[in-house]
Amino acid sequence: MDDPERYRLTLTSDGAVVMQGWWSDRATGERKFRSWIGSYSGIAGARITLTERLDDETEQVLQSWPD
Repeated sequence: MDDPERYRLTLTSDGAVVMQGWWSDRATGERKFRSWIGSYSGIAGARITLTERLDDETEQVLQSWPD
């Protein structure tokens, strides 16, 4: 069964969480990651991170912006 919260996308501004989204599909998470950069990169102090929740419940960073 797919985990509907396996891939998490987080937008922060100066360290505060502004928005999050979760998906079961990595391709969807990566597409949303690129979309969020285009939509929210103008926010002061913005950082966008895509993570994957692993079987042991830890999270691995897959992509982040800015680098």
